[in-house]
Amino acid sequence: MPRHLPLATPRAVVSSSEGAAMPYRGPLDWLNFFLADVKGALGPYIGIYLLTEQHWNQAQIGFLATVAGIVGLIIHAPLGAFIDATHWKRTAVVAGVGVLTISALSIAIMPSFPVVLTAQTMMAVAGAVFGPAIAAITLGILGSHGLAYRMGRNAAFDHAGNVAVAILAGAVGWWFSQSAVFYLVPIFSLLAAAAVLSIPARAIDHARARGPAPPPAPPPPPRPPPPPPPRRGGGDRGGERGRVGRGSADRPSGWSVLVTCKPLLIFAACVALFHFANAPMLPLVGQKLALAHKGAETALMSACIVAAQLVMLPMALLVGAKADTWGRKPIFLAAFAILPIRGVLYTLSDDREWLVAVQLLDGVGAGIFGALAPLVVADLMRGTGRYNVSLGAIATVQGIGASLSNTVAGMIVMQAGYNMAFLTLAAVAAVAFATFLFAMPETGTPQGVEPAAGTPRIKIPGARPAAAAP
Repeated sequence: MPRHLPLATPRAVVSSSEGAAMPYRGPLDWLNFFLADVKGALGPYIGIYLLTEQHWNQAQIGFLATVAGIVGLIIHAPLGAFIDATHWKRTAVVAGVGVLTISALSIAIMPSFPVVLTAQTMMAVAGAVFGPAIAAITLGILGSHGLAYRMGRNAAFDHAGNVAVAILAGAVGWWFSQSAVFYLVPIFSLLAAAAVLSIPARAIDHARARGPAPPPAPPPPPRPPPPPPPRRGGGDRGGERGRVGRGSADRPSGWSVLVTCKPLLIFAACVALFHFANAPMLPLVGQKLALAHKGAETALMSACIVAAQLVMLPMALLVGAKADTWGRKPIFLAAFAILPIRGVLYTLSDDREWLVAVQLLDGVGAGIFGALAPLVVADLMRGTGRYNVSLGAIATVQGIGASLSNTVAGMIVMQAGYNMAFLTLAAVAAVAFATFLFAMPETGTPQGVEPAAGTPRIKIPGARPAAAAP
């Protein structure tokens, strides 16, 4: 397995110490690249395929996505807990790509409603494995050192894979048929499996994979010298134990941390609103283009995907380079601000060049979100040992927002048209921006910036601080 992809990270945004100290860079890069290919050859094209070749209507497609999404998202948090606990993280990835392969071939061969519903449900379950598994493998290899840079690089190669498969799928759909796109999935599944298996199992520290190291406890106040030990008696044999922290990633806190950490709840609400507004936009644009340009559906959908992914890639690299310097919140606010603007711009013209150009803005929001959300969760769950299950919980609320919006958007299109659907989604996006601006705290401290005196720190219920130096 080659150590590097042809796509190289610009030297201007890579710390030399981070780059030099990063083990298994090539396998992680390839894994993210080919997993994006596996997923990208399915999701965006199913709706277009069902609309134009199988003659389903928008409401049916939205209902199917909602039902399959709800069934699948129920499994996010349990799968996150499973990834936290299991030492078979590589096997979980291999099993996931196998399920996606079977689902893709089933849709291509037997596109009936029960088969497509079952296949999409299984795809949702398999897709729930990849996020926590990749995050856990990354943390298990690196720990906290260089985490922002590596998460940004993971997201960048994910976007690069999406660009590659969109171009390839567009060519396959143009020269052969839309159903031929689904036959790409087995190829990329084998490549993704080879990439993850090229990472030795011993390279993954499974305790460290549960989350970043706990924050250090404050040093104890000076104490007077202890009195001399008594002549008789065993003394305090628990003294050494008393100086040890309450736990670490291998002794996780209770599940209650998911509902008692207020910033995590605020972030979850913002995520749900963001994806409620964002999820239907690309499918609706694809439907408008497909109905107006018969015969070029797959190529135009590929153009929309490539346009956004080409922007997501540098945005992910920027997040990886600057998240520790600028802080999380200012960067995330840009992602939330761009979404309502994008929704309004879709209503100004039906020209295909305009719609594809507006789709570039999706790259800003999604590029930031994909790279930064795992970092925010890592900040909030530091020291709890519940990182991956928290990622699963966030993915659950994300899936709820996205699934419900597919049905809502489809119904609005049927009753009032595409423009009203886009304006409704833009309004929801504006609420998400305001909520994040006023309610969400900064979760990371920018490098070189000391918190002002009296600034409250985020308190994480259940976090287990590390022991201070004696």
